[in-house]
Amino acid sequence: MLLGISPEWIPTLDNFVAGHNVELLSALQLALQLQQEQRAFYLWGEAGGGKTHLLQGAVEKAGALGLTAVYARGTVPEAVQVVAVDDVEQLDAAAQIALFALYNRQRESGGILLVSGSAAPAQLHLRDDLRTRLGWGLVYQVQALSDAEKTLALQQHAQARGFILPGEVTQYLLRHGRRDLPALLGVLDALDEHCLRLKRGASVPLLKEVMQMSRQQGAA
Repeated sequence: MLLGISPEWIPTLDNFVAGHNVELLSALQLALQLQQEQRAFYLWGEAGGGKTHLLQGAVEKAGALGLTAVYARGTVPEAVQVVAVDDVEQLDAAAQIALFALYNRQRESGGILLVSGSAAPAQLHLRDDLRTRLGWGLVYQVQALSDAEKTLALQQHAQARGFILPGEVTQYLLRHGRRDLPALLGVLDALDEHCLRLKRGASVPLLKEVMQMSRQQGAA
């Protein structure tokens, strides 16, 4: 049995690799510190681009600042000081009505509302009134990371888990792994666990074994 000795990695605003999203990251931090008037955000972009990391990181930061905060995906929670709703396009008709009402409550109370989706507000297949509300606040397209920025994110993730990631391992993973960062981080976690089982350091041959096992599991 493999003991769970690797530290749990938690998405935060501090370990988010900003890349071309510096303005967005700064705006989120200012809002959470109650230093700007606009407190409604809509983030959109491709899957795996960092939207979920930002929403979960904002909720973690809000908690650290003493604010009540909640993160949800596919549902709409009750109003608190900071509410993050991920993947808005997954909401059914009833949940869309609930989010419309929540938007108004947060606006009236001065609370923060963070919503993410796969497309810009005008292109979402949602209620017209909800699409309009989502476009009222700050709208940001989350820009995908370059390979150099992904390398930095992988190195930070490995450091957080407490293991050394050789450069050749990172290069192989970026060349042969999936392009989205969550998938890359998942492979890295599996590699770390594989190395612990074998009591060996991370290497390209071990990475190949992990990726092969992952493909076999996906085909099963």
